[in-house]
Amino acid sequence: MIKYIGLLLISVLLSACSTNDSWRTASRESAGIAPAPETEKEAVIEFYAADAYSWRGWFAVHTWVATKEKNATEYTVYEVVGWRVNRGLPALSEYKTATPDRYWFGAKPEKILSIIGPNADALIPKISEAVKHYPWANEYTVFPGPNSNTFPTWIGRQVPELDLNMPFNAIGSGYADKG
Repeated sequence: MIKYIGLLLISVLLSACSTNDSWRTASRESAGIAPAPETEKEAVIEFYAADAYSWRGWFAVHTWVATKEKNATEYTVYEVVGWRVNRGLPALSEYKTATPDRYWFGAKPEKILSIIGPNADALIPKISEAVKHYPWANEYTVFPGPNSNTFPTWIGRQVPELDLNMPFNAIGSGYADKG
């Protein structure tokens, strides 16, 4: 009997590793947790974390940063993605969107930091400046880093007023100490 329960548990765990959805069809919709730029006129800073894609999500998260200046109609999202390096692009990307809180290939994000108002307004230029000096913008290594978790951690160290606390499963965040 114990043998069959063990086999059943292993089967359940292994089936959780695979999914019928590929990264191409996984949800990238808004999680509805970011202030809508058409209604929130104040400046906004948000740091997000979502389970990493596929089996990696059991162990690690992917993190990114979004900022919206006062009265802006879109957020600027900054994130580091490994596949970009494989295509000859910088790992660090910057883009504009009204939905900075999109699912990370099927994984719902959570806010790890949110600042709204005058404090955000004062810190956004510091974040923008820190982004320009990120030392591993063209590099990506899953472990030990630099990776998607190294980047927000590094930003938090350059702008200590953020008082950023990364999640324990932000694998690669410790690599920011090398910069």
